[in-house]
Amino acid sequence: MKILLDECTPHILKQRLPGFQITTVQELGWTGIKNGELLARAEKQFDVFITTDKNLRYQQNLSGRKLAIIELPTNEVPIVASLAPAIQDALATINAGDFVEIPLP
Repeated sequence: MKILLDECTPHILKQRLPGFQITTVQELGWTGIKNGELLARAEKQFDVFITTDKNLRYQQNLSGRKLAIIELPTNEVPIVASLAPAIQDALATINAGDFVEIPLP
């Protein structure tokens, strides 16, 4: 499964989610790209997009997308690191086009 981490999503997830192919927006040189274009690009190369942008689902039409999206409650590294098991559980059952919101513990 290929996963893309949004700009503000802590990179610690690359270490905390073993067994997944994880890339960051920064590694691709996509920093600063607006969400609509970013999702279109991501959909061509990735299965899942992990973000901390709580406005994404309200600002973008997500219906009909093949890209699954996981929304994290914060971008604070210690909290995101503690959410790794919940994220891994979500990844085990996520399907194309799903939107999953991970709550605070």
